[in-house]
Amino acid sequence: MHQPSARPNQPPVPPFDPLAARRLRAALGMSPEHVAHDLRASYGLPYATPHLVIAWERGTTAPTGAELSALAGVLWCSPGELIGRPRTLREHRVARGIAPDDVARTVGLDLPAYLRMEETGAWRGTERQSALLAQALGLTVPDFVTVTGREPRLAELLRSAATTRWQAYVRPVSRLVPLDRGVLEAALRELHEAYQGHMAATLSWGGGGKDSSDGGRDFLDRIVANFWTAAQIG
Repeated sequence: MHQPSARPNQPPVPPFDPLAARRLRAALGMSPEHVAHDLRASYGLPYATPHLVIAWERGTTAPTGAELSALAGVLWCSPGELIGRPRTLREHRVARGIAPDDVARTVGLDLPAYLRMEETGAWRGTERQSALLAQALGLTVPDFVTVTGREPRLAELLRSAATTRWQAYVRPVSRLVPLDRGVLEAALRELHEAYQGHMAATLSWGGGGKDSSDGGRDFLDRIVANFWTAAQIG
């Protein structure tokens, strides 16, 4: 029986997708025993057992970053095919199968500085370094905003834009989001009009009432997602 204590200490795990691991193993016609054997023989994981592989596939435990890379090798896939949607800078890097020193070198940072940014979730790179980071990790604009820790501030600005004068927030939002100014202005205008529509319904005689008021609060709670929709960015 697999004992979790036999595994070496590792950093926090990436968001593993158990169903993808099981599906890929089945497609190769491999059993959990075959996978465990290859993990031991080819990737130096002496503690790998069929019970551990089954636990991964059931979602009762998840592989570490090193184990994920080894499992991807056994299943002839990329690490990105075995994880859910990445949420952090580290998870995006792991999904791409890129070493931290390669990312640090690409964006022009020393390794300790880059690793501190991964650990804290606070990106402090320049505009050029940010562009290089997005290119190296294949980040979409929403992903870039999330992994660089800008989403809370963006949400704050978007709520103000929706509830007051949106024009005053074009420049502050543009500092956080690398979008064309015309696209940005159109998205902020749409947010403002949509929210004001909710409020107008609340105040109308036509029975807006509590549902419309709740709709306005829900709209503000989902303001970042609504912004990406308005900007036509998935």
